[in-house]
Amino acid sequence: MHHDKHVTDATPEQVHAWLTNGEILLVDVREANEYAFERIHGALLYPLSTFDPNALPTEGRKLVLQCGSGKRSLMAAHKLQAAGHGHLTHLAGGIQAWKAAGMPVIRIDVQTGRVVDDGRR
Repeated sequence: MHHDKHVTDATPEQVHAWLTNGEILLVDVREANEYAFERIHGALLYPLSTFDPNALPTEGRKLVLQCGSGKRSLMAAHKLQAAGHGHLTHLAGGIQAWKAAGMPVIRIDVQTGRVVDDGRR
């Protein structure tokens, strides 16, 4: 596992706890169609393809970046750092790791086309 000295890997459990406590701003850097299909409750969409480090609301809460597998969130972290941001955190393994850990997502049910929030059972 490649470790970047300025980007901290967070586990799904850590990110879930931070989100529950309102400690972080979770930034999803996937594309809009991916976000629409399946997302983490509370994540804000800032796609990597149009990513502007200056557009992120960075006041107050810690930023945590998230994508599908962890690759794009690292790229976004590097863009933020190039723009002068310091230490950043990302969800290691992305939404795949999140789901593998049994964490809830909001997703579109392929059968019905309806939005399902796994966190609201």
